[in-house]
Amino acid sequence: MKPHYKGDDMAKDFSSVDLKTEKRFFNRELSWLKFNSRVLEEAQNTDYPLLERVRFLSISASNLDEFFMVRVAGLRGQVRAGITAKSIDGRTPQRQLEKIRTRAEKLMITQLECWDKLQVKLYKNGTKVKKVTDLPTAEMETLARKYENDIMPMLTPIALDPAHSFPFIHNLGFGLVLKLLSKKTKASMKALLPVPANVPRFVQLSRSSNGRSQTYVALEDVMLHYAAKFFPDHELDGAGLFRLTRDSDIEVDEKAEDLVLHFESLIKKRRRGRVIRLRLERSIPQDLRDFLVESFGAAEEETFDIDGMMGLSGLSELINNNRPELLFSPFTARFPERIREHDGDCFSAISQKDILVHHPYEEFDVVVQFLQQAALDPNVVAIKQTLYRVSDDSPIVKALIEAAERGKNVTALVELKARFDEETNLRWAQDLERAGAHVVYGFIDFKTHAKVSLVLRREGRMLRSYTHLGTGNYHAQNAKIYTDLALFTADKAFGRDIGQLFNYVTSYSPPQNLEKLVIAPTGLRGKLMEHINEEIAHARAGRAGHIWAKMNALVDRDIIDALYRASQAGVQIDLIVRGICCLRPGIEGLSSNIRVKSIVGRFLEHARIVCFGGGDALPNKDAHIYFSSADWMPRNLNRRVETLIPVDNATVRRQIMNQIMVANLSDETNSWDLAPSGKYIRRKTDNVDDPFSAHKYFMDNPSLSGRGKSLKYDSPKDPDQARANSNTARQRAKAKSNDNSPDKPAPQRGTK
Repeated sequence: MKPHYKGDDMAKDFSSVDLKTEKRFFNRELSWLKFNSRVLEEAQNTDYPLLERVRFLSISASNLDEFFMVRVAGLRGQVRAGITAKSIDGRTPQRQLEKIRTRAEKLMITQLECWDKLQVKLYKNGTKVKKVTDLPTAEMETLARKYENDIMPMLTPIALDPAHSFPFIHNLGFGLVLKLLSKKTKASMKALLPVPANVPRFVQLSRSSNGRSQTYVALEDVMLHYAAKFFPDHELDGAGLFRLTRDSDIEVDEKAEDLVLHFESLIKKRRRGRVIRLRLERSIPQDLRDFLVESFGAAEEETFDIDGMMGLSGLSELINNNRPELLFSPFTARFPERIREHDGDCFSAISQKDILVHHPYEEFDVVVQFLQQAALDPNVVAIKQTLYRVSDDSPIVKALIEAAERGKNVTALVELKARFDEETNLRWAQDLERAGAHVVYGFIDFKTHAKVSLVLRREGRMLRSYTHLGTGNYHAQNAKIYTDLALFTADKAFGRDIGQLFNYVTSYSPPQNLEKLVIAPTGLRGKLMEHINEEIAHARAGRAGHIWAKMNALVDRDIIDALYRASQAGVQIDLIVRGICCLRPGIEGLSSNIRVKSIVGRFLEHARIVCFGGGDALPNKDAHIYFSSADWMPRNLNRRVETLIPVDNATVRRQIMNQIMVANLSDETNSWDLAPSGKYIRRKTDNVDDPFSAHKYFMDNPSLSGRGKSLKYDSPKDPDQARANSNTARQRAKAKSNDNSPDKPAPQRGTK
């Protein structure tokens, strides 16, 4: 099962890459930039509707902002502190920053080129982003009215002289710097015109009655056009646009006496973090450029000159829901049928049999309904819940508040260290406490990243537990675009284990003798290593060694080295790693039995799954199957409270292994293969009739969750074989497409 690569990899010499050299690892930060390049590629994907391509461009720009705010900021801090410790691939912080700058500059240029092309297509399709200088008289009159009424009152011009110090510009803020000459004395003066927060990025000038045609101008273009009006005694002698990114990482003081007050202080401090990236319009006069660089305290290596629009993350404002033909075709998420069969009674359905839910293909509303029912059920006596990221208008938190107000014992573990969600979580924590819930914040030095609900219900003389164990956050909006797994179960062992997990984070009491659940930081790493070593032993004994794993990031040095050793022993390893991957696959003598692919498409792959063959090729009935909240990164395995959930139920096992994993491994339309050089190569589907898309497959096929009809079929032991035999697989799929029997084979490539 050796991967085959073309192009630059054929010419590279990898003979020196082994378990003793740093070359066996890819750099984490550069790998992330490659992931964001794949996101940007989706904006250039002509198979996608136009407005979805705009959305991908906006996401790519927003991702890059956050990368600088956190990852680059961290490296800058290391350099300032004189730290020279090397990354796993042998680079110092300074060397990493140099490489990041080169890659990031190329990425920003590509983003701007992409926008130029998309803007032309948008114009032809009725969404016109014009320059002020190109507006006809009628639109210019409309702009003048909008400026006078809606924009000018929000603006605050600031003359810069000894009486007016340089103002604070917030993170991701941008504005104009102006050079002015007095009409009387010709004396020079500088001024700033910051773009105010909470003002639309684009000014809409017209909209057709059906909403299909709209005309906009960019806010900064409007501001520049009218800037001189703020200074009637001066002439405009030069101007330029700037945008800045600030250090937004938070360093928690482990000795803080009041964690809530400490985080409130840190959030305020973050807003004033040092400048990490200063983007300047390339046409800006040199003296104004020098002035801004000095005023913001930005180093030259933190300054980027830009030809084109800044703040491309704001392009999401142009997405017009009145143009369905320019958006992905809508699909209706399904509700688990067995809960419907129990008249919506979640507890009745779960008590009968475990239910696996696959978001977003199945509604997140089932999770909401589970907790709402718990809040209203007089027999429910307690609810325990982890909250890492939740929406601003969270139905989950509202259900917990309802339960607390009804006198139930509600324990909410609110993670304050969820980056960029700290304020939301603080607000919800205060609302929960006012309702009477017991709110805890977990560990100071660990994040609680596990996704767990525990409901205790009195049934007759016994107290029965119902648990929800997931890979995704309790975030209703994200659940519409993130692919995640969640298990509802009334299994008593899980209930006891989850009880210990909550005791761990509320009382620092380490779990003892867990029956099923595996958690980090105490045992998750060890369990993964144990299974990898078992597969090595199977392979060395002449049995099949096989590992399938799906995750968002693979960074941990020890896990990667264990996978290398497994490959050397003959274990066949297929990895689906959406984002960062520091493992170098396909190296003879090191990783020739490892294949890595990334799936980037309509939905954000977020579920973490791992299957170990147990002495046989996957899929098989004796495999060890888990899903998890944890990626394979040091922070997840060492510094977070995470869950690794074993799957014992036969129906759920088949769903995860034979359906979800095989579909992801066989995906063609959204897949990128990682080559030994680090290059990601998009799978070509030009010559493939009806190429298989895992996302489309899950949208199109009827839900079987929780009904005992999980798809059964002989999945390909080697997904490459499925690709090579695509015609046969397609014919089998079509022949079975109308067969709803429990033994209906899942397609190896997909159905229409």
